[in-house]
Amino acid sequence: MKVYDLLVIGSGPAGHHAAIQATKLGKHVAVAEQKVCVGGVCINTGTVPSKTLREAVLYLSGFQQRGLYGVSYAVKKEITMQDLSFRVNHVVKHEIDVFNAQLRRNGVEILNGSASFLDAHHVRVQSLNETEECQAQFVIIATGTSPAYSDQVPIDGTTIIDSDMFPKLPSLPKTITVVGAGVVGIEYACMAAALGIKVTLIDLRPRMLEFVDAEIIEALSYHMRDFDVTFRLGEEMESVSKAPSGKVIVNLKSKKQVASEVVLYAVGRQGNTKDLNPEAVGLKADSRGRIAVNEFFQTPVPNIYAVGDVIGFPSLASVSMEQGRLASCHAFGLPAVSMPQLFPYGIYTIPEISYVGQNEEQLTAAGIPYEVGIARYREIARGQIVGDETGLLKLLFHRQTRKLLGVHIIGEGASELIHIGQAVLAFEGKIDYFVNTVFNYPTLAECYKVAALSGTNKLLTV
Repeated sequence: MKVYDLLVIGSGPAGHHAAIQATKLGKHVAVAEQKVCVGGVCINTGTVPSKTLREAVLYLSGFQQRGLYGVSYAVKKEITMQDLSFRVNHVVKHEIDVFNAQLRRNGVEILNGSASFLDAHHVRVQSLNETEECQAQFVIIATGTSPAYSDQVPIDGTTIIDSDMFPKLPSLPKTITVVGAGVVGIEYACMAAALGIKVTLIDLRPRMLEFVDAEIIEALSYHMRDFDVTFRLGEEMESVSKAPSGKVIVNLKSKKQVASEVVLYAVGRQGNTKDLNPEAVGLKADSRGRIAVNEFFQTPVPNIYAVGDVIGFPSLASVSMEQGRLASCHAFGLPAVSMPQLFPYGIYTIPEISYVGQNEEQLTAAGIPYEVGIARYREIARGQIVGDETGLLKLLFHRQTRKLLGVHIIGEGASELIHIGQAVLAFEGKIDYFVNTVFNYPTLAECYKVAALSGTNKLLTV
């Protein structure tokens, strides 16, 4: 029996960071991974493939340059799934190599096989060829999630698919119906639309991404409609069936029917806890397979931690990495500080969205007096240079104290730009920081100064 200080179950971003942090503390660490490749959903089927696919779509379709060269502009006229998957496969292979190299360089032992609990300190790792029992002082569950399924949606991998299957389609359809207007569904809807695929987006909720600032979502909705996405919001799916013609029919409870070549079912994800045998240690996952933890990422069993998507919101790779690091630090008594209330949210729609801090709805509900400053990319030289005339950056700040409260961006580079605002929020900075700071010209970062001047000038007119 092998004995470890820490056994991490899962090698995605959360497990990867948890394992390496523990080795930096001089601990003997192993990672159990049931897949052939390390990296988890993030590297193999989720974040990295989908974001790489998006970049390939934007480049080959010429979508971002059409404001300069016209709506017919494209780098490649007839784009195939093979064109898109070439870039995806290259990046995924590289990232797997990076994860492998980092784990091995830091002395983390990789155990290939499916892990299940025997008791709080003993775990069985079952591979195709052998069974291994391990003992560990601490265990961190970082098993991630898988696409959720429904009895009403017969996934077949070709015409009815989940998000993990989209990059594996043999060819691009001419029409697609996306069921689910969460982050994943909207991102794939945008990619498909940018390729000229006719998209219908269905969701029970009356508004997309209710946690995002309403003005930003209004802007995204406008852009999606502009490239011919049809919305069926406030509609509930009843069933999915195949017509004799080969088309797939989504039947709605309102008696509407939506026909397309492919249906992408993207209604939530399920925690990968079923095979862990959590009952053996007194753990119980909720109906969506998620495990409850405290502020230190401990489960009700003190030596067992859980991190990443398997614990639920926010289910971001960036936050999962930090959770893994913090869990290892707590387990081995290393003081660690983080600011989870200031994590940036990046949504890779077209155009992309990113935000940090509070939005207008939250501030209004809390009765906080605030003012708004907005900069539009079309007024910024860099916006003209990169061909994005529709983006905007929005700053929210306290009217009396002038303290920055939130930053919301839609447009080119949003997920990069947001970190400037994140830093100012972290240090409880004021809107004046942007007013008094000189930004490189021409850059999109200049939007911060323009938005700050817009907001503070409003205070002068009161």
